[in-house]
Amino acid sequence: MQTTVKKDGVASNEWKIHEHIGTQIDAPSHFIVDGKSLDQLPVENFIAPLAVIDISERAKRDPNTMVTVADIKAWEKRYGRLEEGAAVFMYSGWSKRVHDPKAFVNLDASNTMHAPGFAPETAEFLIHERDIVSIGVDTLSIDTGRSKDFPVHKSWLAAGKWGVECVANLDRVPPSGATVFVGATKVGGATGGPVRLIATF
Repeated sequence: MQTTVKKDGVASNEWKIHEHIGTQIDAPSHFIVDGKSLDQLPVENFIAPLAVIDISERAKRDPNTMVTVADIKAWEKRYGRLEEGAAVFMYSGWSKRVHDPKAFVNLDASNTMHAPGFAPETAEFLIHERDIVSIGVDTLSIDTGRSKDFPVHKSWLAAGKWGVECVANLDRVPPSGATVFVGATKVGGATGGPVRLIATF
Protein backbone atom coordinates (compact mmCIF):
# COMPACT_ATOMS: atom_id res chain seq x y z
CA MET A 1 0.00 0.00 0.00
CA GLN A 2 1.26 3.46 -0.87
CA THR A 3 0.11 6.80 0.48
CA THR A 4 0.97 10.30 -0.72
CA VAL A 5 1.16 13.63 1.01
CA LYS A 6 -1.19 15.16 -1.58
CA LYS A 7 -3.90 12.51 -1.19
CA ASP A 8 -3.43 11.18 2.35
CA GLY A 9 -1.49 13.85 4.19
CA VAL A 10 1.48 11.53 4.68
CA ALA A 11 3.75 9.64 2.29
CA SER A 12 4.59 5.97 2.78
CA ASN A 13 5.51 2.96 0.63
CA GLU A 14 5.17 -0.78 1.06
CA TRP A 15 8.34 -2.80 0.43
CA LYS A 16 8.54 -6.31 -0.94
CA ILE A 17 12.14 -7.40 -1.54
CA HIS A 18 14.27 -10.49 -1.92
CA GLU A 19 16.84 -10.78 0.87
CA HIS A 20 19.75 -11.59 -1.44
CA ILE A 21 19.94 -8.80 -3.97
CA GLY A 22 22.32 -5.90 -4.51
CA THR A 23 24.97 -5.24 -1.88
CA GLN A 24 23.92 -7.88 0.61
CA ILE A 25 24.84 -9.83 3.70
CA ASP A 26 24.61 -13.60 4.15
CA ALA A 27 23.77 -14.86 7.64
CA PRO A 28 24.63 -18.44 8.67
CA SER A 29 20.99 -19.52 8.22
CA HIS A 30 21.31 -18.79 4.49
CA PHE A 31 23.00 -22.20 4.04
CA ILE A 32 23.08 -23.84 7.47
CA VAL A 33 20.18 -25.63 9.17
CA ASP A 34 19.75 -24.05 12.61
CA GLY A 35 22.37 -21.43 11.69
CA LYS A 36 21.92 -17.99 13.24
CA SER A 37 19.65 -15.60 11.40
CA LEU A 38 20.67 -12.02 10.72
CA ASP A 39 18.98 -10.62 13.80
CA GLN A 40 20.86 -13.12 16.01
CA LEU A 41 24.34 -11.99 14.97
CA PRO A 42 26.16 -9.74 17.47
CA VAL A 43 25.83 -6.12 16.39
CA GLU A 44 29.41 -5.44 17.51
CA ASN A 45 30.59 -7.73 14.72
CA PHE A 46 29.18 -5.29 12.16
CA ILE A 47 31.97 -2.78 12.88
CA ALA A 48 35.32 -4.25 11.91
CA PRO A 49 38.89 -3.41 10.88
CA LEU A 50 39.01 -3.92 7.13
CA ALA A 51 41.65 -5.75 5.09
CA VAL A 52 41.34 -5.46 1.30
CA ILE A 53 42.99 -8.19 -0.75
CA ASP A 54 43.57 -6.94 -4.29
CA ILE A 55 43.51 -9.66 -6.96
CA SER A 56 42.33 -7.36 -9.74
CA GLU A 57 45.32 -7.91 -12.03
CA ARG A 58 44.83 -11.69 -11.92
CA ALA A 59 41.08 -11.29 -12.46
CA LYS A 60 41.73 -9.41 -15.72
CA ARG A 61 43.45 -12.52 -17.06
CA ASP A 62 41.42 -15.21 -15.30
CA PRO A 63 37.78 -14.66 -14.30
CA ASN A 64 37.91 -17.84 -12.21
CA THR A 65 40.79 -16.70 -10.03
CA MET A 66 40.42 -16.99 -6.25
CA VAL A 67 41.75 -15.39 -3.09
CA THR A 68 44.38 -17.88 -1.92
CA VAL A 69 46.10 -18.51 1.39
CA ALA A 70 49.24 -17.16 -0.29
CA ASP A 71 47.38 -13.89 -0.96
CA ILE A 72 46.47 -13.61 2.72
CA LYS A 73 50.04 -14.31 3.84
CA ALA A 74 51.45 -11.84 1.31
CA TRP A 75 49.09 -9.17 2.67
CA GLU A 76 50.15 -10.00 6.24
CA LYS A 77 53.84 -9.84 5.30
CA ARG A 78 53.29 -6.25 4.20
CA TYR A 79 50.70 -5.01 6.69
CA GLY A 80 50.95 -7.34 9.69
CA ARG A 81 48.81 -10.17 10.96
CA LEU A 82 45.06 -9.79 10.48
CA GLU A 83 43.50 -8.18 13.53
CA GLU A 84 41.06 -10.07 15.71
CA GLY A 85 37.53 -9.25 14.61
CA ALA A 86 38.63 -8.06 11.17
CA ALA A 87 36.72 -8.30 7.91
CA VAL A 88 38.63 -9.50 4.83
CA PHE A 89 37.27 -8.26 1.51
CA MET A 90 38.35 -9.28 -1.99
CA TYR A 91 38.84 -6.56 -4.59
CA SER A 92 38.80 -8.13 -8.04
CA GLY A 93 37.75 -5.11 -10.08
CA TRP A 94 34.49 -6.90 -10.88
CA SER A 95 32.42 -3.99 -9.58
CA LYS A 96 33.51 -1.99 -12.63
CA ARG A 97 31.26 -4.31 -14.66
CA VAL A 98 28.11 -3.56 -12.68
CA HIS A 99 26.62 -1.30 -15.37
CA ASP A 100 26.89 -4.15 -17.90
CA PRO A 101 24.76 -6.99 -16.49
CA LYS A 102 26.03 -9.55 -19.01
CA ALA A 103 29.65 -8.82 -18.19
CA PHE A 104 28.95 -8.78 -14.45
CA VAL A 105 27.16 -12.13 -14.39
CA ASN A 106 29.53 -13.45 -17.11
CA LEU A 107 27.67 -16.57 -18.20
CA ASP A 108 29.20 -18.94 -20.73
CA ALA A 109 27.31 -20.96 -23.35
CA SER A 110 26.43 -23.63 -20.76
CA ASN A 111 24.93 -21.01 -18.38
CA THR A 112 27.88 -21.29 -16.00
CA MET A 113 28.92 -18.05 -14.35
CA HIS A 114 32.61 -17.08 -14.23
CA ALA A 115 33.70 -14.61 -11.55
CA PRO A 116 36.33 -14.52 -8.79
CA GLY A 117 35.74 -15.55 -5.19
CA PHE A 118 37.47 -17.07 -2.16
CA ALA A 119 39.16 -20.45 -2.47
CA PRO A 120 37.69 -23.09 -0.12
CA GLU A 121 41.08 -23.66 1.53
CA THR A 122 41.36 -19.91 2.18
CA ALA A 123 38.04 -19.92 3.99
CA GLU A 124 39.23 -22.87 6.08
CA PHE A 125 42.50 -21.07 6.86
CA LEU A 126 40.66 -17.94 7.99
CA ILE A 127 38.23 -19.99 10.09
CA HIS A 128 40.88 -22.06 11.87
CA GLU A 129 44.04 -19.95 11.79
CA ARG A 130 42.69 -16.41 12.16
CA ASP A 131 39.97 -14.77 14.28
CA ILE A 132 37.96 -12.69 11.81
CA VAL A 133 34.24 -12.00 11.53
CA SER A 134 33.59 -11.65 7.82
CA ILE A 135 34.68 -12.06 4.24
CA GLY A 136 33.37 -9.95 1.41
CA VAL A 137 33.57 -9.73 -2.37
CA ASP A 138 32.80 -7.32 -5.20
CA THR A 139 31.14 -10.16 -7.14
CA LEU A 140 27.82 -11.98 -6.75
CA SER A 141 29.18 -14.75 -4.52
CA ILE A 142 31.88 -15.42 -1.93
CA ASP A 143 32.39 -18.67 -3.87
CA THR A 144 33.74 -18.48 -7.40
CA GLY A 145 31.02 -17.95 -9.97
CA ARG A 146 31.35 -21.39 -11.50
CA SER A 147 30.92 -23.18 -8.16
CA LYS A 148 27.93 -25.53 -8.07
CA ASP A 149 28.22 -26.80 -4.49
CA PHE A 150 29.19 -23.56 -2.68
CA PRO A 151 31.91 -24.91 -0.35
CA VAL A 152 32.92 -21.46 0.90
CA HIS A 153 29.35 -20.53 1.81
CA LYS A 154 28.93 -23.83 3.64
CA SER A 155 32.14 -23.78 5.66
CA TRP A 156 32.15 -20.05 6.36
CA LEU A 157 28.54 -19.78 7.44
CA ALA A 158 28.75 -23.03 9.42
CA ALA A 159 31.44 -21.31 11.49
CA GLY A 160 28.83 -18.74 12.57
CA LYS A 161 30.32 -15.97 10.46
CA TRP A 162 28.78 -13.73 7.81
CA GLY A 163 29.70 -12.64 4.32
CA VAL A 164 28.92 -9.67 2.10
CA GLU A 165 28.59 -9.65 -1.68
CA CYS A 166 28.44 -7.02 -4.45
CA VAL A 167 30.64 -4.60 -2.50
CA ALA A 168 31.35 -1.35 -4.38
CA ASN A 169 34.26 1.10 -4.36
CA LEU A 170 36.90 -1.15 -2.81
CA ASP A 171 39.42 0.44 -5.16
CA ARG A 172 38.95 3.62 -3.13
CA VAL A 173 39.71 1.94 0.21
CA PRO A 174 43.28 1.38 1.44
CA PRO A 175 44.48 -2.24 1.77
CA SER A 176 44.91 -1.72 5.52
CA GLY A 177 43.79 0.81 8.09
CA ALA A 178 40.11 1.25 7.24
CA THR A 179 37.11 0.36 9.40
CA VAL A 180 33.93 -0.98 7.83
CA PHE A 181 30.45 -0.32 9.21
CA VAL A 182 27.79 -2.77 8.01
CA GLY A 183 24.26 -1.41 7.98
CA ALA A 184 22.43 -4.70 8.48
CA THR A 185 18.72 -4.62 9.27
CA LYS A 186 17.41 -6.44 12.33
CA VAL A 187 14.65 -8.52 10.74
CA GLY A 188 13.56 -11.59 12.68
CA GLY A 189 14.54 -14.83 10.96
CA ALA A 190 16.26 -13.12 8.03
CA THR A 191 18.84 -15.20 6.15
CA GLY A 192 20.43 -11.96 4.98
CA GLY A 193 19.41 -8.74 3.35
CA PRO A 194 20.52 -5.59 1.56
CA VAL A 195 23.15 -3.60 3.47
CA ARG A 196 24.78 -0.23 3.24
CA LEU A 197 28.54 -0.48 3.77
CA ILE A 198 30.56 2.52 4.93
CA ALA A 199 34.35 2.45 5.21
CA THR A 200 36.20 5.12 7.18
CA PHE A 201 39.94 5.71 7.01
